[in-house]
Amino acid sequence: MSQRTTFGSRIGAILAAAGSAVGLGNIWRFPSETGQNGGAAFIIIYVACIAFVAVPVLIAELSMGREARANVFDTFRRLCYASPAGKVGMMVWSIAGAMCVTAGFLVFSYYSVVAGWTLEYTFEAGVNNMSRNGAAQFAADFAAFIASPVRPVVWLIIFVAVTTIVVILGVQRGIERASKLMMPLLFILLIVLAGCSLSLPGSMRGVEFLFKPDFSKITPSVCLEAMGQAFFTLSVGIGTLLTYATYFSDKVNIVKDAFSVAAIDTLVALLAGVIIFPAALSVGVSPDAGPTLVFITLPNVFQQAFGSTPLLCYSVTLMFYLLLVMAALTSSISMLEITTAFVSEKFRIPRRRAAVLLGVFTCFAGTACSLSFGEWSGFTLFGMGIFDLFDFFVAKLAMPVGGIFLCLLMQRMGRQRVTDMITNHGTLRLGIFPQVYYIMVTKVVPLLIALIFISELM
Repeated sequence: MSQRTTFGSRIGAILAAAGSAVGLGNIWRFPSETGQNGGAAFIIIYVACIAFVAVPVLIAELSMGREARANVFDTFRRLCYASPAGKVGMMVWSIAGAMCVTAGFLVFSYYSVVAGWTLEYTFEAGVNNMSRNGAAQFAADFAAFIASPVRPVVWLIIFVAVTTIVVILGVQRGIERASKLMMPLLFILLIVLAGCSLSLPGSMRGVEFLFKPDFSKITPSVCLEAMGQAFFTLSVGIGTLLTYATYFSDKVNIVKDAFSVAAIDTLVALLAGVIIFPAALSVGVSPDAGPTLVFITLPNVFQQAFGSTPLLCYSVTLMFYLLLVMAALTSSISMLEITTAFVSEKFRIPRRRAAVLLGVFTCFAGTACSLSFGEWSGFTLFGMGIFDLFDFFVAKLAMPVGGIFLCLLMQRMGRQRVTDMITNHGTLRLGIFPQVYYIMVTKVVPLLIALIFISELM
């Protein structure tokens, strides 16, 4: 087993892992899902799903990654060798590892398209103050922008280039250093923007929507949506955090750090809700705006809410899109790291060359995703454009199926080995947690993930 570098500090490891989890899903998808599913009642179910569904899989990823000390593909194979599975079994686990690597490439490709949109809006907020004449104009301008064959692609390439540079610099000088810089900055922006939102007249309606539950809103559909969001927001199932865990030291408390990552991720999502819902409800905008929330609804909300003070409106809008860029970048670094580690180790080529090569391929794939909103919109597979097809494969197939495979591999390794992995071979005293955890991750969680998987497909 080859020697691997490790993160330089525990806080660096936690911030890197939290940065991988924290992304546009926290600031874009979470408020959208919350708005469409009843507010506080949805959040209660969501937090429960984080604790009892997503975190067990997260612990599995972190413990497997540190145990195998290899890219996600070789991790499945090494741990499978440790628990003999025969030729057919080896093929199945190899396919699972290949699926994770493929998902990492695809998610970075289409994610970079949306991240490029955030760069465009950050630039426009900084230069033009995004002044528009109402929501209809915001909607028309956004539609024209994403349909353009040039502008979105330029921003996509810039975003991929920045991500690639961070990954080229390596674990400590690149990933860890970037996480230590961006994660505190992200929290500062969140807190400042939340304060601005709460200062608006009528903002308490948004706070009530977020934190005063109406239990009549809880339905089986809401529970499934909450479970899906919990799984999606931590990015578990495709090996991003497994890859980062290969750089953890042997002394890291996997269980403690997993809950720390989940807590940071949830806090970011809740703060995003505190920014968005009080501001939206203060000007009478519905909180269930859906996917158009970030690029159409919120610019209009900020203009209505803060427009009487131009400097404040300018500052709030610019800070919000800077926040989106930071969140997008912390996640994209881990997405590129999955494939960089695989290509570098599997084909024995320098890390720098692997990252650049994958960055170039990502630009081509991302361009295809971007063009599916414009000139290539008529090209479809299975009734979906390229962007939607990539998203479907990752979110609806790879994540849940990868999560199930992780749980099954934990079962194959057996109770004693799983206990050894999460207790650092007996050096950590975790009481009855290992026994309860093993039952959860091998019996309960796979069934719940299968429920999400089937529901999403239907």
